[in-house]
Amino acid sequence: MTKLAQWLCGLALLGSAWAALALAPPGLRVPAPLRQALLPLPLYLLVAFGCFSLATVGYRLATFNDCEEAAAELQEHIGAARADLARRGLRF
Repeated sequence: MTKLAQWLCGLALLGSAWAALALAPPGLRVPAPLRQALLPLPLYLLVAFGCFSLATVGYRLATFNDCEEAAAELQEHIGAARADLARRGLRF
């Protein structure tokens, strides 16, 4: 099962549980304070997910590793390519 399928199954499960409680079928009596907290719950979860995503991206950006050896090797390749193109008559 892919990660997308796992997320979609989890969202479907939570969404169906939320809808079952929020729509309050005739046999189920949900207390008013719980109902008031339950109705905006998807919006709260969406905001929490956005905050978590921003924090994750910020952390990964702050702990991103630099590859000094790879950068030096890439600069050598660029220099060799420029020299080859200059030898063939291309002006920069």
